[in-house]
Amino acid sequence: MKTTRKRRIVRLVVLVLPIFLVVFAGLVWAVFALWNGLMPAIFGLRAITYWQALGLMALSWILFGGFRGARSSGGRWRHGMREHWERMTPGEREEFVKGLRSRWEGTTTPEPEPKA
Repeated sequence: MKTTRKRRIVRLVVLVLPIFLVVFAGLVWAVFALWNGLMPAIFGLRAITYWQALGLMALSWILFGGFRGARSSGGRWRHGMREHWERMTPGEREEFVKGLRSRWEGTTTPEPEPKA
């Protein structure tokens, strides 16, 4: 390895690792403070320790997928939907929105008109 590459790796470890640890400790503290501030008052649950908050965060990341970041496919779907929306005529857009609203309101979806 070149010396400049070694320096970059060392700098990365020396600078980024402590910042990551401080941010992570702050997130654990936030879970700890929110739990102890809200849960006993609202639901009558016991207060937890800092280490239990850490365990709670780890469990939630395991169960709910953790930091997804750029790996989620929602961005590609959203981009494709935006392109589809831009290709629609104003009438098609209006029908699309009506269909969405009818689904959210619990009414039936309007039948599509037969094409001639």
